[in-house]
Amino acid sequence: MTAAATEDIHIDFEATGFTYDGEAFVLDGIDLVVEEGSFVCILGGNGSGKSTLAKHINALLLPDEGRVAVFGADTRDERSVYFIRSNAGMVFQNPDDQLVASLIENDVAFGPENLGVPTDKMRQRVTEALAQVGLQGFEKRETHALSGGQKQRVAIAGVLAMDPRILILDEASAMLDPRGRRGLLRVCCELNAQGMTIVMITHFMEEASLADRVVVLDAGRIALDGVPSKVLTQTEQLAGLNLQAPFACRLSGELQRRGVPVATHVSEDDLKEELCRLLSKT
Repeated sequence: MTAAATEDIHIDFEATGFTYDGEAFVLDGIDLVVEEGSFVCILGGNGSGKSTLAKHINALLLPDEGRVAVFGADTRDERSVYFIRSNAGMVFQNPDDQLVASLIENDVAFGPENLGVPTDKMRQRVTEALAQVGLQGFEKRETHALSGGQKQRVAIAGVLAMDPRILILDEASAMLDPRGRRGLLRVCCELNAQGMTIVMITHFMEEASLADRVVVLDAGRIALDGVPSKVLTQTEQLAGLNLQAPFACRLSGELQRRGVPVATHVSEDDLKEELCRLLSKT
């Protein structure tokens, strides 16, 4: 593939295989391209390989077979690891595992400080990153006093302060309540609208409905791949993968069975809007 052909590709898995024990493949022949500015959601049941795939993007894990390239740089090349991790920031499931300082401003500054960012520029990055996640004015707050959702936003701000081009969220909403999940999703959608590439690993189907593209893993292989309206409406296939279609999709199907002329929706807001239009005509 030529350089011109790859300049819009941020992540490229080529026949990627990975095993923890040298025997069972957790990733098995993964071919996946993530383009610049896209919002990709990775779904799958327990043991499907979601988190393992995420850790390959910023070289926390290296493939046993095939190749993973980020911005054209092979993750197995030790000379490229610093570049890759500076540009592909990861947020993990438990924010307490990622917070390193007692004050928010110090925590957010930790990443850029280690990258050698000058002090003045670093302070600017901290201010801008906190504003991006809706925590402006929180610089002097103590991290231990924050809610789970706020801690996760601080963790995201710490990644954003390093000025990455890709944000990877590995089950980052798993420990949040519904309000915290909505806040996290809002931040991700806003960052994506600004041009950042988002890769979200999740088991919440409603989160997947907001992505541009949904990839479903099963036993380390890609089982489904496409836009949410195509993937998340395949209720029987999803059930066979121990996944439940989004509530809006299931409700759409029930309404159709009862004779209500609605389309199949993956978004609750879209279904609500269509129902309101139908009611206005009665």
